Amino acid sequence: MAQPGRFQEQAQVIDPVVKQIIDEANNNSQLENLAFELLDVVGPRLVGTPQMTKANEWAVQTFQKWGIAAENQQFGEWRGWERGISHIDMTHPRLKTIAGTQLAWSPSTKGKSIEGEVIALPDFKDSLEFRNWLPNVKGKYVMISMPQPTGRPDHNWEEFATPESFEKMKKEREALSTAWNSKLRATGLNQNSIPSVLEEAGAVGILTSNWSREFGANKIFGSRSYKVPSLDISLEDYGILYRLTDKGHKPKIKVETSSKDLGNVPSFNTIATIKGTEFPDEYVILSAHLDSWEGGSGATDNGTGTIAMMEVARVLKKILPNPKRTILVGLWGSEEQGLNGSRAFVLDNPEVVEKTQAVFNLDNGTGRVAQINGSGFVHAYDFVGRWLNAAPRELTKDIETTFPGSPGGGGSDHASFVAAGVPAFMLSSLSWGYFSNTWHTNLDTYDKLVFDDLKANVVLTAILAYKASEEPGLVNREQRVLPAGRDGNPGTWPAIRQPRRTGVGY
Repeated sequence: MAQPGRFQEQAQVIDPVVKQIIDEANNNSQLENLAFELLDVVGPRLVGTPQMTKANEWAVQTFQKWGIAAENQQFGEWRGWERGISHIDMTHPRLKTIAGTQLAWSPSTKGKSIEGEVIALPDFKDSLEFRNWLPNVKGKYVMISMPQPTGRPDHNWEEFATPESFEKMKKEREALSTAWNSKLRATGLNQNSIPSVLEEAGAVGILTSNWSREFGANKIFGSRSYKVPSLDISLEDYGILYRLTDKGHKPKIKVETSSKDLGNVPSFNTIATIKGTEFPDEYVILSAHLDSWEGGSGATDNGTGTIAMMEVARVLKKILPNPKRTILVGLWGSEEQGLNGSRAFVLDNPEVVEKTQAVFNLDNGTGRVAQINGSGFVHAYDFVGRWLNAAPRELTKDIETTFPGSPGGGGSDHASFVAAGVPAFMLSSLSWGYFSNTWHTNLDTYDKLVFDDLKANVVLTAILAYKASEEPGLVNREQRVLPAGRDGNPGTWPAIRQPRRTGVGY
C-alpha cells in the first residue's frame, strides 16, 4: 500500500562528507556560469541541429576540464536542420511587423519574400465540402489554430473579473473550442495532418498559434509541412489577422524564412563517469536530458537538470574522488521525441542496467525538489529513506514522499530505467509556473532560473548519489504488485520500449 506523506528525518549527525558537499555546492557554485554557457552561448538544443552537437561537445569538454572522463556515444541519427531568420510583416490593410517564428524543421522560403493573403478555415459540413474548398488556398497563408477569445490567463480573470464575467468568458471559450474542433473533424483530418494537405493544394504557408495560457507564452513545437513554411504567431498578432480575415479585410503578410536541411546527422548521449574503486562495475546514475525544443533556450526543460547534474558530478569529483561505485552521468539526447536517448542506452548497455544501484532524474523546472515517488519498488522506503536521512533537515522537511509509489509510464528518462527494473526516481520540483510559463515555450530562457533552488537540488542529489554509492550492497529491486486497471485486469509493469534511432521531426 502506498505510504504518502512528508519525509521526516530522525535526530541526525551530519556526515563530514555531507558537510563538505554542502560547503562546495553553496560556496563554490558553478551553476550560473554553466547556465550562461549552455543557454546563452550554445542556446536551444533541438535534436538534429548544430546547437545540439555544440552542446554535446561543450558538455564533454566541461567534464574533462574537471578531470571527469566523458564521451559522446551515438545511439542513432535524426533529420538535420538549422534555423535561420523569420521575418513576418503584415502589408495590408496596414504595415505591422508580426511577432512569430518558424517551427522546428520548417522549410524555408529559399531566399525570397513571399507575400500572400491570409485566410482562415471556414466551417465545413463534411470532408467532401472541405475537398471542394481546397483550391481556395492556392497562394494563401492558411490559419489553422483557433483564435483565442482572450489573451488574459485565467488567474488574471480570477483576480479582477466579476464571477459572472469570468464564467461567461469560460463558457464562450468552451463553445468556441467545441465549434473549432467540430470544424476540424469535418475535414476528416486533424491539426497534425492538415498542413501537408494544404501545402499540396497550393498554400504558401501554414499559420498556427499555440498559446500556453500565460501572458506572452506560446508553445513552439515542430512543423508538419514539408514544402512551405509553418509559422507560430503570437496570440496577439494571430488575433489581429483572424479578426481582419473574419471581417472581410483580406489581410496580407509577407514572409521570409531561411533554414537549412542538413540531411541525416548523428544523435548522441553524453556520458561521463567517475570510476568506482570497490565496485567499479556497479553504478549510480545521474540523469537529465540535454536536448530541448527551441522556442526559447531550453532553460527549465531541461537546462536546469543538465547543469544541476553536471554540478553534482563536479562536486562529487572534488569531495569524493574515489567513490565505492561508479558515478555515471547520462545527458540524454532526443528525450523530447520519446525518451530516445535513454531508451537506447538501456538496450545498448545491459551490463550497466543489471548492476545499477539507483538512477536520480531531474527534468521539470527550476524549483527545489518537492516530491519523490518510490517508482513501485517495494523496499524504496528503506533505502531511499536512509539516503534522505543523511541530508540536512532544511532540505528534506518539505519533501513529500510516496512509497512504494507507482512506476512512471514515460514522462521522463527515469521511466526508461524503471521499465528495465532499475530503481529510478524522478526528483520532482516545485512548479514555478512550469507548464504554463516555460515548458516548451518561447519564454524558457536563462532569466527564469532560480539559482537558490538549483543549489538546493545539487546538494540533495549529491548526497543521495554519495549515500547510494557507499551502500554495502546493491539494493533490493522487488517490484510491487500493481492494482487492477479500470478494465479490471491486473496491473502490469511498464514494458521496455524501443527507441527511435532515426527520425524526421516529431
